[in-house]
Formats: sequence, C-alpha cells, structure tokens
Amino acid sequence: MQHLSLNDLDSGSSARIATAFGFNCFEFIAALGGKHIDVLASNPAFVEQGEKPSRSGIPILFPFPNRINRGRFTYDGRGYVLPKDRVSYAGDHAIHGFCHDRPWRITRQTASSVTGEFRLSHDAPDRRELWPADYLIEVRYEVLGPALRADIRIANPDTVPLPFGLGTHPYFKLPLSGGSRFEDCLVQVPAASRYELVEYLPTGRKQPVEDNVDLRDGAALKDLKLDDVYTDLSYEPHGLVSRVVDPAAGLEVVQTCDRTFRELVVLTPHWAQAVCIEPYTCVSDAINLDEEGFEAGLRVLQPGEEFRTWFELRVGRVTA
Repeated sequence: MQHLSLNDLDSGSSARIATAFGFNCFEFIAALGGKHIDVLASNPAFVEQGEKPSRSGIPILFPFPNRINRGRFTYDGRGYVLPKDRVSYAGDHAIHGFCHDRPWRITRQTASSVTGEFRLSHDAPDRRELWPADYLIEVRYEVLGPALRADIRIANPDTVPLPFGLGTHPYFKLPLSGGSRFEDCLVQVPAASRYELVEYLPTGRKQPVEDNVDLRDGAALKDLKLDDVYTDLSYEPHGLVSRVVDPAAGLEVVQTCDRTFRELVVLTPHWAQAVCIEPYTCVSDAINLDEEGFEAGLRVLQPGEEFRTWFELRVGRVTA
C-alpha cells in the first residue's frame, strides 16, 4: 500500500500516512525520554492492502461522521439515497462519509509535515451526486516532538450551500508499554450526557451519564463496552481535552481539539486492543435530525466560504 513517512529529526518521533486510503495517519510513534511509544492501532491487513480503512489509525470522516439512517436524507427539498455499492455501510446505515476510503492528493511536503487534499468532484466523481454540494477538504499533518498535529480546512467551491459534519476516528493503542495491561488502562472524557441511541442512531434525546459510563474522572477499560455518543462537554481554555492513560507505565496520550467539536464518540472495538475517542462537530445522523428540527450541529458553508479546525495528539508523563 502506498504511504509516506514523516520524521522529526530533532526528537526521533515519526508518523506514517496512507495516501491511497483516506490520508489515514495509521502510525504515530512518539519519542519521549529515550523511549518510543506506539500510539495508534492499525490492522496489518490495512497497512499492507488497505483493507477496512475505517478500522485503523485515524480515519477522517467527512462530509458526515458516523451513520446516516438507511442511507437516506432530504436537504433543501431534494431527497438523496446513498447506494450500498458506492459508499460504506454498517448494517442498514451509510457510515463515515466519502473520503476515508479513497486516494488523496499530496500538495505540500517537508521532512516532518505533509498536506493532502480531497475534492469530491475530482477524487470521487461517482459520489458527487450523492451530496448536495461539491467540497474540498485539506489536512496538514506535522510531527513535532512527542506530538502529532492536524490542521484541517474545508471549503465550498460550489455555487450552492454545503451542509456537513466532520469527525475523526483515532484508534488509541493500549497499553503504552510492554509491562502494562490493557484492562488497567483508563479513558477520560469530559462529558455530562449521552445521546439515547436506537440501532446506533441518536433519537435526539440526551440522558445524563450513569455512574458506570461516567468517564469524567477516568474509567478502567476492563469495565467498559461502549459505542456511545457523549455530549454536553466541558472545555478547557485551550480546547476540548480527552485522554487515555496507562497508569502502570506512567504515560498518557492527550487529545486536544478546538471548540468546534461538540460530541465525542467513545468506542471499545472488538477488532483491536484499543479505544477510540472520536471528536465530531455534529451528532450522528445530523442531516436527518436537523430536518426533524433537532439542534444536531449540522454546519453549512455558503459558496466560497471556508471552515478551519485542528486537533493534536501528545504523549506525556502522567501528572498527579
């Protein structure tokens, strides 16, 4: 599989990105205190053949994260159907957008950074009529010390409004050292509520988190089995902060995003020794919930407008 490597020569940290499958950063190895910490879980079948691109690394989910109910929606008076033979599905529902499983184009590159872009009409013309407007998404990855940063730009090059939601789907590999146990690692998410789900789809109703799924103070993975949409998030001055912690190793991975991300999906995948903390700018199935009158976070760019955001993964020592 075609991929490229990023290297921070000063620190020894590195990353690898699958340009042919969604510009997926499937490996980030952070150098810290003379050690190299492997942060992201990736299936060898993805690394070698590009199989199941939504199940490894950091899939980029656009123009909708998670599911669209039965692959059908209405926007601006027009109905859309997303065929199963042209987009990804999970069961009966379209899932994870149009760009996580297609090649991206590289526009700039240095030793430690790379920028890729994906335009729907150019890079997936067979999917253009499946969305109300054309779009361009650009992602710049940079490795700097024990951190991986992504800067994201979304533009509307069309003559009509562009509805969208953005998500990322990082698979945090745990434990962070050979002497630790997966079940003892912790996940911490600053969320006070979860959405009620039916067939993994939000009904629009929110519920306070119960004690057994309250992740605000950190919860051990041995007690968790999740595929849930967390919301009513608390933000720190510099953004939205979530983390995974390996107490035995004294290490953590801190994920920071800007305030445009308003939901976090937490998934404990059965196919990987990992946990996913997925920042979304909207709730799952937002384009349908918006049509029903729920405030679901669906964003709209007018022709010529842009939207920018970012996220960062940083490995560090656990502090008291």
